[in-house]
Amino acid sequence: MPTSQHEGLHQIFQKDGALAAYAIQRVLGVELPAVEKVSVINSDVTDHQPIERRVDTALVLECEPGSHILIIESQDKRDEDKRRSWPHYVTYMHTKYGCQVSLLVVSRRAGTARWAREPIEIGVPDHSCLTFRAFVLGPDNTPVITDLATACENVVFTVLAALIHGRSRSSDAILEALFAALGTIDVETAGHLAEFTERSLGRTRARQKWRALLTAKARPFVSSIRAEGRAEGRAEGRAEAQTVLARAVLRALGRRHIQVPEAARDRIMECTDLAVLEAWLDRAMTAETLDELFA
Repeated sequence: MPTSQHEGLHQIFQKDGALAAYAIQRVLGVELPAVEKVSVINSDVTDHQPIERRVDTALVLECEPGSHILIIESQDKRDEDKRRSWPHYVTYMHTKYGCQVSLLVVSRRAGTARWAREPIEIGVPDHSCLTFRAFVLGPDNTPVITDLATACENVVFTVLAALIHGRSRSSDAILEALFAALGTIDVETAGHLAEFTERSLGRTRARQKWRALLTAKARPFVSSIRAEGRAEGRAEGRAEAQTVLARAVLRALGRRHIQVPEAARDRIMECTDLAVLEAWLDRAMTAETLDELFA
């Protein structure tokens, strides 16, 4: 099952359409055509076989003179079965959409990044019918961003750098630079990125550091995160109370041996009015029929 760390390393490219092209040019020195528009496309690359294949993230970069698809894979460890799927992903997308396709691997582990850079040769020695090479971002080539000026140049890229270096000794300094940089952009965007960073750091010491920064230092975007969290907490608590009351009503009816048709069961479980649910629970204690419950 994918972890929040795995998801964060590819979902961040959905947060900022220009990030992928920027990162490839900034880190790898490869300049893609000028990107005019970016959109997320279906990540399903299953063909007519009983095996489902799905990429992590697939983006369409609208360039001149045509589109370019960029597949993004989050890879935490070596997996030869997964690696053998990468050429299929590229050729499938190339066949389906009729445009150029590249694949970017993002990893938090330097060893995994080096492994992912190894070319895949398909064919006979000295005469490959297909040579596959991925773009790869890892802690061995992604810059360690620790000063505010650099962090502010591209805040989303700084988030990516913080995630990639989340296990390194430099993580504290990167997170401090990121926290300061978030204070230079609009509050709503900063709040979303701060929350995304916390979730994507997973169960790491870096996440504890990030939470400490959010707790200790006052910033407008921190207040927005806390307000949103309280609102979500209230909503979750209310939803939980509704579920508990609805189940209690059904349990009480069951103990009184009152048959509850599916439509009535759905009506009880889908009710969002706590006062109504409490009234139904009171009636369920003494009702002889279902009509008495809804009276």
